[in-house]
Amino acid sequence: VQLVESGGGLVQAGGSLTLSCVASGNIYKVNTMRWYRQAPGKQRDLVASITSGGTSDYADFMKGRFTISRDNAKNTVYLQLNSLQPEDTVDYYCNAEIQHSPTYEHDHWGPGTQITMSS
Repeated sequence: VQLVESGGGLVQAGGSLTLSCVASGNIYKVNTMRWYRQAPGKQRDLVASITSGGTSDYADFMKGRFTISRDNAKNTVYLQLNSLQPEDTVDYYCNAEIQHSPTYEHDHWGPGTQITMSS
């Protein structure tokens, strides 16, 4: 199974981006999908999560600026980021709980995508 993020890049302060993460490979079912972020030298922090049924949850620090969504038919999770601030310009990672069979589930990570801010 592979998770591949996309959508990162250069953004201006106050701007918006949408990150995508696609799961592919031996997939029976994709359960909860999550976005994390990590600054250099810091721990990886949970940003948002969404269950297969569409129930979402967010970290307090986002203050309503980010929205997580998913397309189950495409095994894809999205993260809409608005009002971006310098502290948001870090690496973002996708995580997914993937069932490879009715009885076997494994946690998977993508390689990450970076957001940088133009001066």
